[in-house]
Amino acid sequence: MNIIGLDALVFGVDDIDACSHYLADYGLANAGDGRFEALDGTAIVIRARADRSLPPGPGTASMLRETVYGVADAATLDAIEAELARDRPVTRRGGVLRCADDMGFALAFQVSVRRPLALPAETVNAPGAAPQRGPNALGLSPDMAALPRSLSHVVYFVPDAARAEAFYIRLGFVCTDRFSGVGPFLRPAGTQDHHTLFMIQTPPHMLGCEHFTFHMGGPTEVMLAGTRFVEKGYQSFWGPGRHQLGSNWFWYFNSPLGCHVEYDADMDLHDGAWRARELPMGADSSQLFLFQYRAKWAPSGPPPAGAPR
Repeated sequence: MNIIGLDALVFGVDDIDACSHYLADYGLANAGDGRFEALDGTAIVIRARADRSLPPGPGTASMLRETVYGVADAATLDAIEAELARDRPVTRRGGVLRCADDMGFALAFQVSVRRPLALPAETVNAPGAAPQRGPNALGLSPDMAALPRSLSHVVYFVPDAARAEAFYIRLGFVCTDRFSGVGPFLRPAGTQDHHTLFMIQTPPHMLGCEHFTFHMGGPTEVMLAGTRFVEKGYQSFWGPGRHQLGSNWFWYFNSPLGCHVEYDADMDLHDGAWRARELPMGADSSQLFLFQYRAKWAPSGPPPAGAPR
């Protein structure tokens, strides 16, 4: 089934204004009606928690109300409908297929709205390799853009990771890697991204969204966007750093959406020849290295306490 990846995540929130300001400051464009878009049109959608147009919540603190997947064509919608209608209610209106997965997460499937992007990636000059930036081409400027390009992945807390995984395998997702006793990283057939979904086994009362993230143009954009976010007063939760599984750079922040929000860049790509790894969950396997943000300083005198010497 040619599922490309996430088109949108829909949240029912307590504070529309705070969430709107947060998503705009994160770098998404306000497209109106609670929709905040990345450069390719993938989006976060916010509604009031009590909005009756939303699917029911999970009965926990999670504010995620619907996960919207983009697919390649109507034939893929037909295939998804035929598979899922065997054992659960499925509706199809206005080109959107809706149901719930085995954990109770509300899902929607539609022909993808994402727009093609033609943007340069971050370039690097390194001894022993041909320059990617020629003479006098700067790698960084103070006013350079660092905007989210595409909705990358979502992470669920689930009470039964094995059962949750089996549902998505039915839809053509494959496991690229997993943490032992924790959960799998899953990739749908329509993308080579290491994962668009990761699941973490937790007690039932934690069911919900742990975080979501958007792809940036490279690690410099992760660092720059994250620094600007901190300077606007938002609280860093984890990072910046680089994950081991997936290899993606990351920086996570607290948010008013009831979950963490990440910037990421430079994720591994995989095809059918890849064989999934399995690692124990722990600090060493979760990231290869981790930094901690601190206020800027210049070596114009004695360094502040804790600064490098």
